[in-house]
Amino acid sequence: MKHKEDYYKLRSEIIKAMSHPSRLFIIEEISKGEKCVCELTDMIGADISTISKHLSVLKKAGIVTDRKEGTTVFYRLRVECIMDFMNCIDNVMKSNAKTSSNAARCCK
Repeated sequence: MKHKEDYYKLRSEIIKAMSHPSRLFIIEEISKGEKCVCELTDMIGADISTISKHLSVLKKAGIVTDRKEGTTVFYRLRVECIMDFMNCIDNVMKSNAKTSSNAARCCK
């Protein structure tokens, strides 16, 4: 049973790493192409240290990777399939919205 617990613990750590609105935004933006910290800072409107911390969490979880070009660090998705997971979340949200609107109509 210990093996299964470790497996689910590792899964939960990856999901936890994504569980911040700014990190979800970062994942979506870098899925479109590499971005440097300065670009993400401008897009999100947070300071460089905050964005760097978010990127560090995502990198530690294995979601993003980086490469250095001079003094600039560029980030990209380490595994593109993370966007399949994001699409699945979108489908759940759509389904929930349908259920909510049907329940609202039913109860009027």
